[in-house]
Amino acid sequence: MTGAIDYAVAGPLTSIDALHKPMLEDLPSDPVEICRVVHDLVIQPTDAKSLGVPAERFAENQHRRVDELIGALLALDPAPVSVPRAPDRRVIGTCRHFAVLSCALLRYRGIAARARCGFATYFQTGQGVDHWITEYRHDGRWLRIDTEILGGSLVAKPEDLAAGEFLTGGEAWIAFRDGDIDATHFGVYGTDNWGPAEIRGNAIRDLAAVNKVEMLPWDEWGRMEASYKGETGPDYDELIDTIAAACATDDPRAIADLYASEDLGVPPALLR
Repeated sequence: MTGAIDYAVAGPLTSIDALHKPMLEDLPSDPVEICRVVHDLVIQPTDAKSLGVPAERFAENQHRRVDELIGALLALDPAPVSVPRAPDRRVIGTCRHFAVLSCALLRYRGIAARARCGFATYFQTGQGVDHWITEYRHDGRWLRIDTEILGGSLVAKPEDLAAGEFLTGGEAWIAFRDGDIDATHFGVYGTDNWGPAEIRGNAIRDLAAVNKVEMLPWDEWGRMEASYKGETGPDYDELIDTIAAACATDDPRAIADLYASEDLGVPPALLR
């Protein structure tokens, strides 16, 4: 691969079917307003459960492709996507779905955007909690926006996250390797899944996301499962070092080559 990755056009998981495009005609053109639309289209499983949403709907959070998400949303309410939904009429998804749907709609409007996988430091004091956000290009820099918490008070500006409020998997890995963070404080809230393996996993998912293939938070491939079991060694950590560096420098050739490398072991069906 040569040249830059074109983040202003859809990837394999963020493309939108022509049948759904009429429902996007009233979509705003302002990036923050696009993300505000998404804020009212997705609901977290825990919130859906508290509303008594039928159990059969919880499989909605397994959708990888944005087109599947939009289809599920329109099946619940056929109104244009720009129309806010009542909480029980929103598609059930994780932070990844907020981020990736935002990314897809930004790209639909021709705005360079990408989802990022990593850790938020604003949910629990002293902890980096497994999380996804969206970036979009503005005035020559990437702005980080957390669609899920727009309108809230967790941070001063959820539409322009400050440095350190969110760390990509690669950024967290570099900080861990440099001794700047305690990896045992980074992981998945409400589980026992904390530590270096969680950072490794999110560094790999973030590499896939910047390669425009936005996996589900629980997708695993290559040696990821072995890493979670503590069965990898220094060579795998060195691979994560390389991944973190490539993502930090936005090197498109390195990003594409690493994603397709045998060392990473991405299944052929997930290569683009």
